[in-house]
Amino acid sequence: MDFEALERRIARLEDIEAIKQLKARYCEICDDGHDPERITSVFTEDCVWEGPGIGRAEGHDELRALFERFAGAMSYSQHMVMNPIIEVDGESARGVWCFFGPFTFRKHNQARWQATRYEEAYRKQDGVWKIRRLSIAGPSLSADYEKGWARQPDS
Repeated sequence: MDFEALERRIARLEDIEAIKQLKARYCEICDDGHDPERITSVFTEDCVWEGPGIGRAEGHDELRALFERFAGAMSYSQHMVMNPIIEVDGESARGVWCFFGPFTFRKHNQARWQATRYEEAYRKQDGVWKIRRLSIAGPSLSADYEKGWARQPDS
């Protein structure tokens, strides 16, 4: 038995699981009021968070400011991520996730369905995986809760 190959395979699986836990922590922080202080704990210092039409932040200071804005705009969110594709390459990795979730925006107490795809880059620092870049990629969906996302036929 090739024990070195087995060790590499186990290390890869442990890294993938650690990245899944990192993403779960990110979602938990978002759904706990988009806490601007806690969010930096899952990102590298030189991070980038970007979403077309939503915002862009580089580094912890801008990330905190972006999440303060999110906290002020949303009274509820439930981030559900699924179908991860994670590729590990030493101390760096890439991931793609599908996202779906309900949101309530404070303005007009508006309930919306949101869906998109996350494309992410990760870096392992001192044995801990962090998000280096989070990009919201298409296709994206934002639909009124009551009307849904499908067009209603004319009556």
